Amino acid sequence: MAEVTIETDRGGMPGYLAVPDTPGPWPAVVVIHDVLGFSSDVKAQADWLAGAGFLALAPDLMHWGGRVACMRSIFRDLRGRRGRSFDEVESARQWLAAREDCTGRIGVIGYCMGGAFSLLLAPGHGFEAASVNYGTVPKDAESFLDGACPIVGSFGGKDRQLRGAAARLDSALARNGVARDVREYPEAGHGFLNNHEPSETPRIFVVVSKLMGVGYHEESARHARERIVGFFDEHLKVAAQHGN
Repeated sequence: MAEVTIETDRGGMPGYLAVPDTPGPWPAVVVIHDVLGFSSDVKAQADWLAGAGFLALAPDLMHWGGRVACMRSIFRDLRGRRGRSFDEVESARQWLAAREDCTGRIGVIGYCMGGAFSLLLAPGHGFEAASVNYGTVPKDAESFLDGACPIVGSFGGKDRQLRGAAARLDSALARNGVARDVREYPEAGHGFLNNHEPSETPRIFVVVSKLMGVGYHEESARHARERIVGFFDEHLKVAAQHGN
């Protein structure tokens, strides 16, 4: 596990690389953080994936400025579906693909803001599988997701921000014939896979989270992780073994 620098068109971008302790080469996963940024939580997500046999790279998409400026820029990119943050995720994907210990099959996983990214990256961005965790599902999902890579989606039934999102995503993927595993956890709210350190969480986020039922839910998180690893095993590991 190590801090790394990923070269981009705008210079170096910090990242965190988690390496499996089994013999390589390994398939890889780009891990996209939520609005709290390059935290201990996103590093823990990468460590978990490395423990499951994936080379996991978490890039810091907020490395170039203050939190507010970076968030404004990132959400503008999400609305436009292009821009600096998309370019930097692509740099992370290419950085992994160039490593000798990577099989060349690369997935993407994201949480909240990162979940929106992972969904938008599913079609046409070179990823073999995507894990969308409580990410916004766009209104044009059915047309946009034509030709998307396989997607595993996890949402919280108590998530007031994304009511009906799981069903909309599942329907859009079904209509496009995309391999999928989409589930809503009835006892979980938004952010149920993220277990942030209190010291890294701004006070305003703590207050808003309590009001909106946002937060880690152990049982739902454990089950979702099992599904995600199983899905990535199928589409990143098994597919590679069969030469697909």
